[in-house]
Amino acid sequence: MIKSLDIDRWNLECEFNNSDHRTELNGTDRLIVRRGQPFTISLYPRSGSYQPGSSSLQCTAETGPQPSEQHGTRVSFGLSANIDTSHWSAAVVSPPGDMVALSVCSAPDAPIGRYTLTLNQSGRIEFILLFNPWCPADAVYMNNQQSLGEYVLSQDGIIFRGSYKHPISTPWNFGQFESDILDVCLRILDMNPKYLQNPSKDCAKRRNPIYVSRVLSAMVNCNDDNGVLLGKWTDGYEDGVSPMFWKGSVEILRNWDTQACQPVRYGQCWVFAAVACSVSRALGIPCRVVTNYLSAHDTNGNLLIERYIDENGDLIQSREMIWNYHCWVESWMTRPDLKPDYHGWQASDPTPQEKSDGVYCCGPIPVRAIKEGELTFKYDAPFVFAEVNADVVTFMKKKDGSTSDVVTSAVVGQKISTKRVGSDAREDITYLYKYPEGSDEEREVFKKANHENKLLHQQQNQGLHLTIKVTSEMRKGCDFDVFVVVTNNTQSEKKCRLVFGSCALSYNGFLGGNCGFKDLLNVELSPGAERRIPLRLNYSKYGDQLTEDNLIRLAALLFDYSTGGTTLAVRNIVLENPEIKVRILGEPKENRKLAAEITLQNPLPEPLENCCFSIEGANLTGGRAVTERLASSVGPGQDAKVKIYFTPTQSGLRKLVVDFDSNKLCHVKGYRNVIIGK
Repeated sequence: MIKSLDIDRWNLECEFNNSDHRTELNGTDRLIVRRGQPFTISLYPRSGSYQPGSSSLQCTAETGPQPSEQHGTRVSFGLSANIDTSHWSAAVVSPPGDMVALSVCSAPDAPIGRYTLTLNQSGRIEFILLFNPWCPADAVYMNNQQSLGEYVLSQDGIIFRGSYKHPISTPWNFGQFESDILDVCLRILDMNPKYLQNPSKDCAKRRNPIYVSRVLSAMVNCNDDNGVLLGKWTDGYEDGVSPMFWKGSVEILRNWDTQACQPVRYGQCWVFAAVACSVSRALGIPCRVVTNYLSAHDTNGNLLIERYIDENGDLIQSREMIWNYHCWVESWMTRPDLKPDYHGWQASDPTPQEKSDGVYCCGPIPVRAIKEGELTFKYDAPFVFAEVNADVVTFMKKKDGSTSDVVTSAVVGQKISTKRVGSDAREDITYLYKYPEGSDEEREVFKKANHENKLLHQQQNQGLHLTIKVTSEMRKGCDFDVFVVVTNNTQSEKKCRLVFGSCALSYNGFLGGNCGFKDLLNVELSPGAERRIPLRLNYSKYGDQLTEDNLIRLAALLFDYSTGGTTLAVRNIVLENPEIKVRILGEPKENRKLAAEITLQNPLPEPLENCCFSIEGANLTGGRAVTERLASSVGPGQDAKVKIYFTPTQSGLRKLVVDFDSNKLCHVKGYRNVIIGK
């Protein structure tokens, strides 16, 4: 006679299971497992013992508020002789006795989320199920251990900012395993409008990483929902926090959670991307942050950026712009909804720029689809294609209202960058998005994408060449020269007017105040001659104009009196902040108080007031910033120095992220890699 096993108590063996499923960094106080991989729990019968063939056990796994077999959010299964990892299954893996070791395996395509596992109606076990990139049958499977360590398990990283001529590393604490962060990530899924409208359908779709990544793209911004971050690119941040302030995702996610899902103020593209990366990694989707330098924002889908300048070469602002850089994320997954061979990295963008299906989100679109010009693929292929491939045409608006063409060499989609696996170095992944410029493959892609302007537009060579050169002395606080070089490649003498100006610039293309200007009415060039004309940029003039991005736009406009033609050269430069030096005092040990001595030299010709250092690091500072303020001002050339104490909670390689803030130097970032011993 077969008798149901009457369970008295159980042990979820969280320490063993979580470690086996690579979730122990979330803690071992509850069961967190990955799909398609068995986990084992210990059952203790109320009386008697388990006997094969005469003891039965019925299991029911449920997720979501309205679980149903129809939607795949409820499944019942009995005992099998062996575990079958292709679907939900259970098997006893211990000999007959007073303790029953029950091995349970979820389906590799089961919806992720919170689960209840009911055993014979007498036991209700709760656990969290995540994507499993270590499982070959999971849609997010990645067959490279070093990459999995970087794109799933690493809690810190580097985001590239600055300019394409001078990429700057910005450290970031992703912190996806800090306490409560996984719960916040699951709450983000539960706050999305699709869940609120139809929870059963939404929970069922959480089996699909394409769906989940698209939900995250919409929910990291708050434009249509109770999303995490509110974006702001102009004016001040007095009613919130400057995007420059954030050193990691943990504080942002916790603030959203504790403030009743009210949007955290404020984010910009790298912050949106970093938070999306943290949430994706927390849920088990391999993810990385990508930076595209000179990124086009095409608002009408014609793959063309039309720029207008005035007669001084100053840009006339419009919605279509070229961002100095723009950040998004790539997530690793299969694409069974598309043609074969489009698996792998998928680009999605949580920064709210344009609507997709009526919602501010973007992607996921296979990176390879962008490279091949497959603009009919979902989702949002034309927008991402334009970001890296749009053509740029420039017109001059004259005082009389007329316009004329301007010859320029503006390009978009340069030095597409991400952090290299296992290193803080920059990896150039432009080749994943684009074929080499001028190649036959590139031309074929433009034909497929119907990118007529890129195919037909040929710059007219007037024989006058214009370029901007800079020096290596472009540090904040210094006076320095920049140069425009004019070359006459014609056989006749040229008489020209040269306008050479500079202004402060935000990374998303908005112009600020004047930093220096020169207007030369009579530049004469004999055939083959070259003129090198300097423009002095003085700190006394540019210092108060700079935004927190430390960017200056240089623009040189050349008018050829003989032909009436106009040539424009533009270059964005980024001024370097001083280096932050970090020295660790003592031997770094787990759960032992540690001190970091942090030093920054004032590079400005004026004192720094209200100086403040803060540090943050995954499993170093408890997911919060530790702050130390200087009691006095720091004079020119003097060192700002503090000692900050913190207690590491886990061993291994950790990144200590440092931020310095004062009245004249805002949010200078630095970091130090620290190896914490047991």
